[in-house]
Amino acid sequence: MRTPLPIQILSRARGALGVVALTTLAGCATGPDIRTDYNRSADFSAYRTFGFVPRPGTDRQGYESLTTQYLKAAVQREMTARGYRYTQQSPDLLVNFNARLRQKVVSDPAPLPPPGYMGYYAYRGGMYGPWPGYGFYNDTYVYTEGTLNIDLVDARKNQLVWEGVAQGDASRVDPQDSQPAIDAVVTQIFAKYPFRAAP
Repeated sequence: MRTPLPIQILSRARGALGVVALTTLAGCATGPDIRTDYNRSADFSAYRTFGFVPRPGTDRQGYESLTTQYLKAAVQREMTARGYRYTQQSPDLLVNFNARLRQKVVSDPAPLPPPGYMGYYAYRGGMYGPWPGYGFYNDTYVYTEGTLNIDLVDARKNQLVWEGVAQGDASRVDPQDSQPAIDAVVTQIFAKYPFRAAP
């Protein structure tokens, strides 16, 4: 879902950037790209409880951001639905998350078209070709890529055991309805979490 855009100034506070990144990830028409991975040697049947790291990646300003509050609520809902019990007293799993926006430039080179032309130049119908050195221009897109990471960490071993990542075009910034948008992205990520808490 790329659209050509002018260069955007991304000088907002990082907490606000996180909300914008997650909101636009969820609002993307094609949906974000969701990837997950886990430690095959970890014994997921041993995990029953979870908590949050003291200072998640979405809190870099010394206070708990709105992004963090929304993420905590959404993750707690998803983990509880899978049988895990929330506790901050020696949990089996610690949850961390991070969100960022990054500007990207993509250039799709346009090679010389074959005789007959296609697309816009089809009107020439192959009746004549361009002169030597005629320029066919590249299509260049500037867009903002949004990324959300959710990490589950074995608290006893201090070791990452599962990671969920949502990544997508966050160019269409609409910060309205941030919490429902974050809920939607977290739901999509946890749809690929294959485990349940031990009974």
